[in-house]
Amino acid sequence: MKGSIVQWLFRLTAAIILLQTLYFKFTAAEESVYIFLTLGIEPYGRIGSGIAELIAAILILIPRTTLLGALMGAGIMLGAIFSHLFVLGIEVKNDGGELFVLAIITFLCCIALIYRNKSKIINLLKLKL
Repeated sequence: MKGSIVQWLFRLTAAIILLQTLYFKFTAAEESVYIFLTLGIEPYGRIGSGIAELIAAILILIPRTTLLGALMGAGIMLGAIFSHLFVLGIEVKNDGGELFVLAIITFLCCIALIYRNKSKIINLLKLKL
């Protein structure tokens, strides 16, 4: 029981953070446009990452597909973290590093979900096409 509550806490935290950023990406909020212009991938990178984050969040919330969503979310967040470290900086447009911290929290939740679902990785690799 305790394990499933912890797992749901990781799921909800990752999914909520991923989902709350969609509004800013899909409405072309100033900060979001600035980020993707700086990365040189506006508007396709902004919209594409928003779609990828939406898919990851949905997969994370479905118990059967949590591992896939967490793998996807961890990859997306790793890209965000590297973008902050090497291009954008920790603080973007005076946000106090909030976006960077949210990316780290989401990444850590996804890593925890991957670890908690590691037994399913073998089954995932055995899928026949």
